[in-house]
Amino acid sequence: MGTQNLEKTAVKIQAWWCGSTVRQMLLHAALRAWAMQRWQRSVQAKMLEQRRHLALRLYTCEEWAVVKVQARVQMWQAHRWFLQARQEACIIQSHWRWHASQTWGLIQGHCEVTAN
Repeated sequence: MGTQNLEKTAVKIQAWWCGSTVRQMLLHAALRAWAMQRWQRSVQAKMLEQRRHLALRLYTCEEWAVVKVQARVQMWQAHRWFLQARQEACIIQSHWRWHASQTWGLIQGHCEVTAN
């Protein structure tokens, strides 16, 4: 074998070695990129889940507050209706008592007890 053949063979071996090293480095870089992307996606998914959970809690709190306000308003309306009905009942009772006392006085004045 001549020196030219040895040089060509050496160049082929060096090219093969360099290509293998580059491919191995590219594979490791791709694996690291894949691992980082996977980690980033998991972090984003956790953050999204936390935001959803927070939004649900806020919505629940708002709905509960609305229910409480509605209950208070309904209680206030029922109490107001009760007070008004009680006042009207007192007015009716006082008028009835006055009327009954007037009528009873008339009845007592016109009635006579007889022996029959």
